[in-house]
Amino acid sequence: MKTKALIIFTRVPVPGETKTRLMPYFTPKQCARLHCCFLKDIAAMCREGEDEADIYVCYSASHADGMGESRNGAGCLREIFGECAGYFPQEGEDLGQRMYRGIEKVLKMGYKSCVLIGTDVPEVRWADIRLAFQILEGKDVVLGPTADGGYYLVGMKAARKEVFEKQTYGHGSVLNNTVYGIESENLSAGLGKTLCDIDTREDVAAYRERMRRQKALQRTETGKYLMRTSRISIIVPVYNEKKTIGGLLEDLRKIKERCEIILVDGGSTDGTLEEISPDFKLLHSEKGRAAQMNLGARESMGDILFFLHCDSELPEKPLEQIRSVMKDYRVGCFGIAFHSRNFFMYTCRVISNHRIKDRKVVFGDQGIFIERKLFFEMGMFPELPVMEDYQFSLGLRERGEKIGITKKRIYTSDRRFPAGTLPKLKEMWKMNRLRKKYRDGVDIETIAGMYGDVR
Repeated sequence: MKTKALIIFTRVPVPGETKTRLMPYFTPKQCARLHCCFLKDIAAMCREGEDEADIYVCYSASHADGMGESRNGAGCLREIFGECAGYFPQEGEDLGQRMYRGIEKVLKMGYKSCVLIGTDVPEVRWADIRLAFQILEGKDVVLGPTADGGYYLVGMKAARKEVFEKQTYGHGSVLNNTVYGIESENLSAGLGKTLCDIDTREDVAAYRERMRRQKALQRTETGKYLMRTSRISIIVPVYNEKKTIGGLLEDLRKIKERCEIILVDGGSTDGTLEEISPDFKLLHSEKGRAAQMNLGARESMGDILFFLHCDSELPEKPLEQIRSVMKDYRVGCFGIAFHSRNFFMYTCRVISNHRIKDRKVVFGDQGIFIERKLFFEMGMFPELPVMEDYQFSLGLRERGEKIGITKKRIYTSDRRFPAGTLPKLKEMWKMNRLRKKYRDGVDIETIAGMYGDVR
């Protein structure tokens, strides 16, 4: 028998009974699946240290019958952790009592030291567990702090009931109160590595941000699940788009059940609204693409905001394309393409796509998508009559934000470009001059008058 033991202290991942603080952001079933991912990552971590410590799984007693086996899904724990040293149900009236009795039970088996960890910290590594055991060699109690003021790990060499007595959980003073209680009993306490637990939507967002910096997290079960489940809100500004709205709605209907779609009308008078069926969410705003998109963003629920123009045609699997980019970037866009075979439209396509990589500038017709937090940190789109996307893009560049680009292209109409090769070239040159005027500080209303409206 080994001298060290590690207890995995967990709820059984049953929908509606686990990770409930993440509801309604995640459905009960999604919460249970996320918890399963936590457990799988922790089980993989345990396999790294199976030569150093025996592993026990102590699970929520509400799912144990008189034989010590599980029901209502508790059997999945054995599927995840396999043949470890043992499984046993939690016993006690409150969380502290259940942790104490779990540690007491294992130490009575003859181990010299025991560490118990919760399962809300899927980033825990065996090095963190090893460190805790090392700290125990010189301390009576070891605690693993969480960034929110609690702890994910507690270990001891003798079962100490006083560590858990007169304590409440779920607030930011748990760790400090516990350390104070330990020291007031003339016991010594040591602290292990601080980690982040995942209890709230904000915690999920922070984990996704860490995934961009730590690529190894993208390969974990938790990382892969959180990449697949990031919520996308598609926001479409609409104004007198009767000719184009039908095709876009046909594209959107294919993905409607897997994302949030918000159409924001700016006062259409051409019959556009009659083309929008009641099963789409429709908001009304003052005219102005920036104002419309900002309203849609404020009313949205997504982790990722995707601003889509009405004359766009989506590629296959657009949501997957967006998520693939957002695992590495906070902002991205689709490459642009035109159905036109005109040489200058092809040139426009090449220049536009190259501009993203070369000058770090993206335009609205390329389908900008952005992390929700970043969008509001940027102050949303500046409410200008034109150039709102250009100014927003310049702001991103000033912040040093890198722009990701999808593998698939979004098709947009060439309605702004008149027929004929020379007129198209003139229009491209005009757009370039207007951006130059904007950078030079020419009055935006003057620029808007020169820009014109093609609808």
